[in-house]
Amino acid sequence: MTTYVALLHSIVLGPGRRVVMADLKAMAAELGFADPRTWVATGNLIFEGEDAPLATIEERLEAGFRDRFGKPVDIILRTAPAWKRLAAQNPFPERNGAEIGIRVMRQPLEPEVLPGLEAFAMPGMALALVDGDLWIDFAGEPSEARLLSHLTTKKLGIGTLRNANTVKALAAMLA
Repeated sequence: MTTYVALLHSIVLGPGRRVVMADLKAMAAELGFADPRTWVATGNLIFEGEDAPLATIEERLEAGFRDRFGKPVDIILRTAPAWKRLAAQNPFPERNGAEIGIRVMRQPLEPEVLPGLEAFAMPGMALALVDGDLWIDFAGEPSEARLLSHLTTKKLGIGTLRNANTVKALAAMLA
């Protein structure tokens, strides 16, 4: 068995409707995954499953989500060792974890993307690519950054944003 971390890109089903984490865990169990558990109500799921290509399990989860909740959603998957590596590679460890965002990517970003994104960074912000994932030191409130509108699937590919506190908490759940 392999332990996986799954990140859902969005758990909003419509106006005033969000996915309840108990329902997300139930969906994973119905798909045959063992010991599903979640971290806060933002679409973070850890579970055990057979060793298979990540794309195969992502497709299975996405189809299960669409069938159960009636909405497509992108799901990004990592194995437990890959997640622990991601958490350990924070290029801004001295900063407040709530101000650090990580755009976890399905396919790694290329270094050429950084200059284009840096053009939208506010003073004090810092960006770094680590193994194809984009780390951002927002140097303040992330929701106030114009950079956010440039971190879309259309512009960067399939990925989802989490803060460093969430990344660390998920890594601790894997211990």
